[in-house]
Amino acid sequence: MRSGLNSVILIVFLLLLDIYVFQAIRAMVYMSTPRVRNVTYTVYWLISVSCLIMIALLPYINWHNWPAQLKSYLMAIFIGLVLAKLLTAVFLLIDDLRRGVLWVFRKLTGESQAVAMEGVVSGLSRSQFLNRLGLIAGGSLFATLVYGFSNKYNYRVHKIKMSFKHLPASFKGLRIVQISDIHSGSFANREAVLKGVKLINDQKPDLILFTGDLVNDRADEMHEWMDVFSQVKAPMGVYSTLGNHDYGDYYPWPDKTPNGYSALQHENLERLKAIHGELGWKLMMNENAILERNGEQIVLLGVENWSALKRFPRYGDLKRAYEGTDHIPFKILLSHDPTHWDSQIRTDYPDIALTLAGHTHGMQFGIEIPGLKWSPAQYFYKEWAGLYKNGEQFLYVNRGFGFLGYPGRVGVLPEITVIDLV
Repeated sequence: MRSGLNSVILIVFLLLLDIYVFQAIRAMVYMSTPRVRNVTYTVYWLISVSCLIMIALLPYINWHNWPAQLKSYLMAIFIGLVLAKLLTAVFLLIDDLRRGVLWVFRKLTGESQAVAMEGVVSGLSRSQFLNRLGLIAGGSLFATLVYGFSNKYNYRVHKIKMSFKHLPASFKGLRIVQISDIHSGSFANREAVLKGVKLINDQKPDLILFTGDLVNDRADEMHEWMDVFSQVKAPMGVYSTLGNHDYGDYYPWPDKTPNGYSALQHENLERLKAIHGELGWKLMMNENAILERNGEQIVLLGVENWSALKRFPRYGDLKRAYEGTDHIPFKILLSHDPTHWDSQIRTDYPDIALTLAGHTHGMQFGIEIPGLKWSPAQYFYKEWAGLYKNGEQFLYVNRGFGFLGYPGRVGVLPEITVIDLV
């Protein structure tokens, strides 16, 4: 019932947005030939109405079973169109507010002054200028998102050197590769993913650490990728943990009871755990692993998903993972969600030197150039990509190997992290 009401509200909002933006479309082609106007109007409303029909039908169709690539592109085009229209609407709203002020001014001061205020910009009235600027801005945003489709397998290696006060001498020179957020259910290009896996192995890591979200929802998403990711290997092993998507919490399991239990979901999670083992990865479920070199030790801690945000699950138990490791001074933690760092790790476990996380994907959209690092992700996460430091503790947030929802990347590219301990 609630889902149906939400759909109605969304449809009404989008219809009003379509009507509002159409005013700018109509103004732009007003002086064109009837044929151009008719084609423009038809294409605009055909696309807009198709999106509204798709939203109306979603509650009645099992879209979760659609091909991953089809879902991704439909979702991307839909979201891109909505964002483009919203950006256009901002400029139209500015113009409407300007005209409202002008109308009040006209009433108070008379027609001649109001006409003077209307003015022109490069031969256009201010209204025409703002309308066209809005359409250009919205169209540019949509074009940028379409361009981002080509970047979804454009893997980038980020290399950093890190030194730590309590790092044993035997572990200096250790090379760690971190990957995160594979989201195998989103992949459609086997050759491109194989190149990404080869790039991981080409870094010649001593140790590989994976920080969660192997799948989008279901364990069977990995079936066609087992032979690909089983190639991810390192002399000291591959250690992994779970992310919020690995539990299947977002999938509509048909046997889910009113209290939220689903035997199918439980079976799915157990199968996913087994897949980590079949890949040759050591899945860390609130536990630790001691690594030894020349009689010296460091410890890896791995917890299940733990988030400070209420909308995400909190299955992790760091206290349990930490047990029995007090005597080992250097610790690395794998925890999928970076909000864990500020909320518990820094305050309660000051001897965890390095925390590795993922989850944010850097929102798959942003700007990362020398002197400027920006993404919408920063409005939701204090730490959203790259290296962060507080005192003697560090957090590294990987930008993700895969993608989810939007099948592309703009500015924030898929990442393979190389950490050299020096």
